[in-house]
Amino acid sequence: MSLIPNHLNGPPALDAQVLVLNRVYSAIRIIDARRAFTLLAKQIAEVVSLEDGTYRNYDFHSWADIAELQREFEAESHEWVRTARLTIAVPKIIRLFDYDRRPVQEIKLNRRNIYARDDSRCQYCGKRHSTRELSLDHVVPRVQGGKESWTNLVCACVKCNARKGGRTPEQARMHLIQKPRKPRRNPAITVRIGSPRYNSWKAFLDEAYWTVELD
Repeated sequence: MSLIPNHLNGPPALDAQVLVLNRVYSAIRIIDARRAFTLLAKQIAEVVSLEDGTYRNYDFHSWADIAELQREFEAESHEWVRTARLTIAVPKIIRLFDYDRRPVQEIKLNRRNIYARDDSRCQYCGKRHSTRELSLDHVVPRVQGGKESWTNLVCACVKCNARKGGRTPEQARMHLIQKPRKPRRNPAITVRIGSPRYNSWKAFLDEAYWTVELD
């Protein structure tokens, strides 16, 4: 049995996030399912699956072989990709056979990570909003010398951001619900492991601190 990664179809399953471990089981990266299947098909990696409290390892063919049982007994625990030849569960974790290094890098200062750090909650009114209703606010405005930094950028709803304008919170008589800080670990990962579907990540991310890289 073989699977050609370019023939995979059926997003959003192929956009699902997969945790990547190095050879010694340290978390190193998060990738999408399309790339994970490519690594599995090339026999560069194997699946690591949490089953009844125990982690089990599968090569690609073995993982495909148990798909029928997974669909019968735990279909809702997985996302599924269908091809002309088979239906297969998206793995939540894969392990690289020949990679020992572990990247050390700063958490990226970007919109996604700030929204995740602030839990998509406006830091002025305290209400949670969809990303379409959110923006980034410079606590000290750029026109007053404010910098692009973890401690000067917060999540703000469009209404509060417009009300604040080019002023500091004190000048606008507004108050931050919490002081912005640089997170110790990647905030987007923290949000992800809050989902029961990704319980299998926790044992590895507890060891990973904030160095795990999101593609």
